[in-house]
Amino acid sequence: MANLDIHGVLPPMLTPFTQNGDVDYDGHIGNIKRWNGHQLGGYVVLGTNSETPYLTEAEKVKLIELTVQYAAKGRMIFAGTGLESTRETVRLTNCAAELGVHAALVLTPCFYGSQMNDETLIHHFRQVADASRIPILIYNMPANTHLNISIEAVRVLSEHPNIIGMKDSSGDVPRLASLINVVPKTFNLIVGTASAWYPALTLGVRAGILAFANFAGSQCAEVQRLFDAGKHNEARALYLKLVPVNVAVTSTYGVAGLKHAATFLGYNGGYVRSPLVPLNRTAQDHIKQLLSAAGLV
Repeated sequence: MANLDIHGVLPPMLTPFTQNGDVDYDGHIGNIKRWNGHQLGGYVVLGTNSETPYLTEAEKVKLIELTVQYAAKGRMIFAGTGLESTRETVRLTNCAAELGVHAALVLTPCFYGSQMNDETLIHHFRQVADASRIPILIYNMPANTHLNISIEAVRVLSEHPNIIGMKDSSGDVPRLASLINVVPKTFNLIVGTASAWYPALTLGVRAGILAFANFAGSQCAEVQRLFDAGKHNEARALYLKLVPVNVAVTSTYGVAGLKHAATFLGYNGGYVRSPLVPLNRTAQDHIKQLLSAAGLV
């Protein structure tokens, strides 16, 4: 499989729901059209911030189809296809391939956490990579899976010709540096949180799949543009300005916070799907204050 040169900022696209809990497909299309006007590297459909665990397979397929159909020409499209079963992960990954996705983002299986050692995870990802019709990316999301794939397992998996990279959402910059030391230069290490975006750039990381980019993609891209232009102080200053908002819409308030911020800034954030609940008034006001302080309003 040909390697992909993954660079730039990609939002793990939120999934807007109507008040009765249905997927708002028109809202999804509207968001894509607006994102098409920003300097983004591509899109991730069915990521963590897409509320993917709450979607049916039919909804997942429809969201992939619409993303491929409406994305601006030349943009990379990745789909989150990781499921607990290796067999089902392969099936959904190849379904995404048929729909036109460029690569699959495969979350570490985690339900039987005590059994998910290096041997098991290496076996799983190799099987998926062997059977996948598109390249795959390892997705490490310890905050949600309560599992942190080891650096040694990533090193071994990076040797597979169809495993072309990894999204690391641990936010652990020293870990990111350790990963860089053991994988091939062609292996795409992608930072998974805007809170580590500037430090990751200083380490040579060229891509970020950032929840924050759902409503501040231009600002995230500007941090990279300034850094690449050698304007490191300006890039750092902008990054520091954005971090408090990112913390609020990820770790503090989660998807409900992300959606509220997106809606406040004119995107189709929509409702969260139960069992998630919307933000209370105090949390809403806090996010608005942070958005204003960051110059996003």
